[in-house]
Amino acid sequence: MLYFDTSFLVPLVLPEATSEKIARFVGGLPMEKLTVSHWTRVEFSSLLAREVRMGGLEAKAAMRADDQFEEIIDESFVVLLPNVEDFSLAREFLKSHDTGLRAGDAFHLAIAKNHGAETIYSLDKTMIKAGKSLGLPVTAGVRLPNY
Repeated sequence: MLYFDTSFLVPLVLPEATSEKIARFVGGLPMEKLTVSHWTRVEFSSLLAREVRMGGLEAKAAMRADDQFEEIIDESFVVLLPNVEDFSLAREFLKSHDTGLRAGDAFHLAIAKNHGAETIYSLDKTMIKAGKSLGLPVTAGVRLPNY
């Protein structure tokens, strides 16, 4: 199972410098192994809402982006339902104060670990560093500036 956090999937929907590279990378992976969690879906919608509030995205564009994201998830990814063990492990990860982990990232890492992810993909440098310090198979997957 290959687990993707939200930061890795955003460029598939919102134009970024990495969009083309990420699309090629994800497209080259075995579709039956692609996995996210319901938390990824919530986090993506939250990101869009923040962009609208900050004036970086119009509400209609955010709705289209959310629909596009859901379509990508429905067509290409297995969606994991977090459970109580995932919440508990996320809390344990957050006790490692020196990692700089935030709650949402700890939750992604816990879900991925508890469900047997062989690789966890993220573009969040802090999450990658924290995950590695916790002994998890976290990577950016693609070569990006400053990685």
